[in-house]
Amino acid sequence: MNLWTSLEPASATVDPGDSTTVRLRLRNTGDVVDEYRFEVVGSLAPWAAVEPPSLRLFPGTTGTVELTFSPPRTPDAAAGPHPYAVKVTPTEHPQATTVPEGNLTVTPFTEMRAELVPPTVKGRFRGRPRLAVDNLGNTKLTASVRGSDNGDQLSYDISPSNVQIEPGRAAFLKATLKPRQITWIGSAADRPYTMAVQRSGAVPLDVAGTYVQRSVLPRWLAAFLSVLLALVIAFVMLWLTRSPRVASTATEKPQETAVGTLAPPSPSPLPEAPKAAPAPTAAPPAAATQEADEGGAGGGGSEEKKTETEERTAATAVRQKAAEEPGERHICYRVHTRDHGWSDAACDGDTAGTPGSGDQITSVNVASSKTDGSGGNAMTRNPAGTDEQHFPYTWQYAVDGTDAYLGSTEKDALWLRGFTIAVGGGKTSVCESTYVHDGDWLPMTCDDNPDDDYDFTYAGTRDNNLWIEAVRLNA
Repeated sequence: MNLWTSLEPASATVDPGDSTTVRLRLRNTGDVVDEYRFEVVGSLAPWAAVEPPSLRLFPGTTGTVELTFSPPRTPDAAAGPHPYAVKVTPTEHPQATTVPEGNLTVTPFTEMRAELVPPTVKGRFRGRPRLAVDNLGNTKLTASVRGSDNGDQLSYDISPSNVQIEPGRAAFLKATLKPRQITWIGSAADRPYTMAVQRSGAVPLDVAGTYVQRSVLPRWLAAFLSVLLALVIAFVMLWLTRSPRVASTATEKPQETAVGTLAPPSPSPLPEAPKAAPAPTAAPPAAATQEADEGGAGGGGSEEKKTETEERTAATAVRQKAAEEPGERHICYRVHTRDHGWSDAACDGDTAGTPGSGDQITSVNVASSKTDGSGGNAMTRNPAGTDEQHFPYTWQYAVDGTDAYLGSTEKDALWLRGFTIAVGGGKTSVCESTYVHDGDWLPMTCDDNPDDDYDFTYAGTRDNNLWIEAVRLNA
């Protein structure tokens, strides 16, 4: 052994989003000048930097290099101890490689995000929103959820009311809102409410939503019934109070007034009216049955009617699939790239996009049938230049047979590193695979693991310098 090494300190602590430095001292105990190259190995290698990357030492001399560890403030930097090693390779004697070992402890941090899907629900007797809770910290999240509103106008049934979420994952909670008083007639009323996500020893995270309570009978129906009842009552009253009058059509001769006791003479019979001559028979109208001769004089033939071609979205394709195979579940999708716009819609595991083309997908259009709806959210390139998650858009949801759009089609939209996808509110499984730039197809992944607490799956890469070029989905 012609090399002596020492890590100072051998154990260190760092906060996610911050950095710490460890010094590696080494001495050339051999008798020749040698150059040493350094490489950090282990789970911390992506977050480590060595300065300088190589060092040249004369026999008997000592040198120092600095190891800088900068774990990101993301769920990828798991809290707890992380063993690591530094591989020191001499240029003159590569077989005499030395690997000093150390330990770096990443401190825990908690970060949570919650969103109501959809934020506004409507109903007469109940509303059923869903609450999505994302754990953006690096430790397991335990929280409880409760609902409240001003005036105690609603009751809340939340299932489950307590959740445990692993770092980087999300959970969906089902809520049922019921008005305490039923509105029978009148206009719809807005009932603002709040879902509070409470962690132990932390300030609750409040998520605002609105329940639009509709009346049991619409206002137009109540007005129609009132008018109809008034008309019925008026008709009955007229029928009961009106006296029928019988009028004679016979012509009477007026009597002359006479003075005396003689009876008036008996009237003479009326002369018979002459019979009317029969009306002349009208000639039947001329029939207009002439047909236009093709290619006749002054004619150029029938003109073709031009119809505008309907855009074939994912919803258009999935409705066609559902009509062809009404008993089967289907999912259809297409992708939007910065240079070529929307692709053709693909369904049930076929490819949407062009693998290996380098095209950057900025939006995904999804629709499903017989799955009780579909939805998701897009994770784009992080403008900060780090691998930290970046979800600039809100969760999108669409019922069966309608379109959900994940991402943006704007000219300067950020490319997609990937997207979350769920069908049936997570009650139904969905499988996904994406083609990553400068890579290959990722393995087909499904969200039907019974031990998985999450109701969706993530399709794509977490590398901020890469993007997806093609998509395959199967429900």
